[in-house]
Amino acid sequence: MPILFLLATLGLSLPIAAQQGAASHPVPFSTDQSPSRETTQDYNQRIAQLARETKAPDVSSPHADYQIGPEDLLEISVLEAPDLNRTVRVSDDGTVSLALLGSIQTAGLTTRELQSDLQERLRRTYMKDPQVSVFVQEMRSHPVSVFGAVEKPGVYQIRSAKTLIEILSMAQGLAIDAGDTVIVMRHPGDMADPALASLFNTNSTLRTDHPAEIATPAQGPSGLPTAESAGSESITINLKELLDSSNPRSNVLVYPGDLVKVARAGIVYVVGQVRKPGGFLLKTNENISVLQAIALAEGVTPNAKGKEARIFLAGGSSDSPKEIDINLDKIMAGKVPAPFLKPDDVLFIPNSAGKETLHVLEQSTAGIVGALGGAAIYRW
Repeated sequence: MPILFLLATLGLSLPIAAQQGAASHPVPFSTDQSPSRETTQDYNQRIAQLARETKAPDVSSPHADYQIGPEDLLEISVLEAPDLNRTVRVSDDGTVSLALLGSIQTAGLTTRELQSDLQERLRRTYMKDPQVSVFVQEMRSHPVSVFGAVEKPGVYQIRSAKTLIEILSMAQGLAIDAGDTVIVMRHPGDMADPALASLFNTNSTLRTDHPAEIATPAQGPSGLPTAESAGSESITINLKELLDSSNPRSNVLVYPGDLVKVARAGIVYVVGQVRKPGGFLLKTNENISVLQAIALAEGVTPNAKGKEARIFLAGGSSDSPKEIDINLDKIMAGKVPAPFLKPDDVLFIPNSAGKETLHVLEQSTAGIVGALGGAAIYRW
């Protein structure tokens, strides 16, 4: 069976037809008066926009100079003494080894402090008026770990504190199954520069005194990493508030050493003869009823054959797909109770000529969810 036909049967190319059908027929569970739902793509566009508008201040003043740490790669140059020029990596114990000077402690110093230290050492021993420059060629000691439901989880290096929106933008936005919370776990020794913090505290769009839930890791939400030392804390932030311009205080500062986790949520899929086929994010990873799922999909179309609807259950395989038959007509009439859908379940409502379609869908439950990879995921 051609893949385009399969996608059509799943409702991924039906929105126009569904809208045309709705123009002349009443549709059960219509939600025309409710606010429009946003998709993950809408959220990511908002993240990109806010990242441009709410960047952390560019702190390049002496009091906010970069602080050197282990694994950083330094380029050290001495004017009029090219034989002393070196490109060295800071060791795990925070030192570098330089010609004539031996082992030098660098971790914890700013680049300007290290320049002054090296100049003083050379002045006392070998040179009358040394001119030293220190350039951080590669940062390795200022990581922020971003994981969970983001497009590109990983470890990102930041020179100084950045806003949460900027960090999410660096991770290329949210994955389709992103839940409604973002968790920032503070490093016990956050390198928060006082001058930088004062800049944020006086800027109404970048304040950090967010009234979010703050807890120690042992008391935080499930799935948080274990704290490595006392003094760590986690901040739980509502994703919708973060992306709402009327709640700018949610855009907290993230410092080197922090962890950022976007919680995952379950998705239920409603495909076939509904007005708005696609995936619907479960706010708290709880189950919803078939009637609720139909309502989220804005009702069935006039061509729906509710008595042959099916639920394809999560966890089914191509060899033994798990499914249950339901009579949607009786459920909507209140004659039988509505079953519940769990994350990754697929509710399929065929049309009046749906026998062949059902045969295709029976072949692989996993294939259904795979084919739905291009479906819109709605947040409600």
